[in-house]
Amino acid sequence: MTRTSDSIRASDAAVEVRHLGLVDYVETWEMQADLAKRRAAGEIVDTLLVLQHPNTYTAGKRTQPEDLPDNDQPVVTVDRGGRITWHGEGQIVVYPIVKLADPVDVLDFVRRVEEAMIRTVRELGVTKATRVDGRSGVWIPADSPAADPRAFPGERKVAQLGIRVTHGVTMHGLAINCNNTLDYFNHIVACGIADAGVTTLSLELGRDVTPEEVTDPLIAHLTHTLDHGL
Repeated sequence: MTRTSDSIRASDAAVEVRHLGLVDYVETWEMQADLAKRRAAGEIVDTLLVLQHPNTYTAGKRTQPEDLPDNDQPVVTVDRGGRITWHGEGQIVVYPIVKLADPVDVLDFVRRVEEAMIRTVRELGVTKATRVDGRSGVWIPADSPAADPRAFPGERKVAQLGIRVTHGVTMHGLAINCNNTLDYFNHIVACGIADAGVTTLSLELGRDVTPEEVTDPLIAHLTHTLDHGL
């Protein structure tokens, strides 16, 4: 089906949303690869996988040796962009399996995903969430103190993304820190950034923010930006 002029998707068919719960990282990666092949072949519609992972470090293509964990935890090397990050319970993860319209514009896709995350975080109450030039993801500026004094006092990241596009279909995706621990981030150079911190929505707002609370607004904003732009 022909896409509308402001949609980045190749189809205007409704996006399927699959809620997977807590699932192993490698198993989900293999699932993504299978779904991406099927989407490229036109066998399925665009799909959002919504989930959480158990404690897992993943290293993207640009990961440097100095980024790696110093706590002897295993690292899964993956085929997405970006550097090293951590996934765990309390963090909402979404993997869009989306066939992009021609001509494929990966940067536009990334900006739309970022915009969806920013709108979600702002809707939940972190009103100064924004982009930072030269750095992907969603950031809280240093001049916007968190409600919880334990939060990192300077510029800090609350959401991240890493994307791969193969045969015009996207894989991997985004994660928003909701009420997860930050302990594992202390053992890596998260996303290769050594001069800033990591935060959660719970720390920023001073209350417990669960992945379940974040899911519906995130899906709504993501489907909107994919179909209607910024």
